[in-house]
Amino acid sequence: MKLRNGLAAIIGIWFIISPWIFDYSDQEGALWTSVAVGAVLLIVSGWALCQEDSSGWAVWQTWVSLLAGIWFVIQPFVFSLESGAMWTTVILGAVTIILNLWTMASAKS
Repeated sequence: MKLRNGLAAIIGIWFIISPWIFDYSDQEGALWTSVAVGAVLLIVSGWALCQEDSSGWAVWQTWVSLLAGIWFVIQPFVFSLESGAMWTTVILGAVTIILNLWTMASAKS
């Protein structure tokens, strides 16, 4: 679980810096949602990383991270991002969703 939360935190960092890498920092809505939701993903994944047991369906950080992943799958279509930014955002959003569903499903019995 620590690896999955760590990967989600790194993905959060990526979304914070991606508007400048893919040169869509001039699109104010796309810029600020990417930075804000990326920061939320970084914070909640880092927080979950520090918890003793961050698995299961009841862990709120995992739900917030899952919602961030869903947003990143939708974001390129809302803001009409270019092809490179679009595919990177969709793929990393999907990876975030998968990591969080995997973490939720791996609850200790």
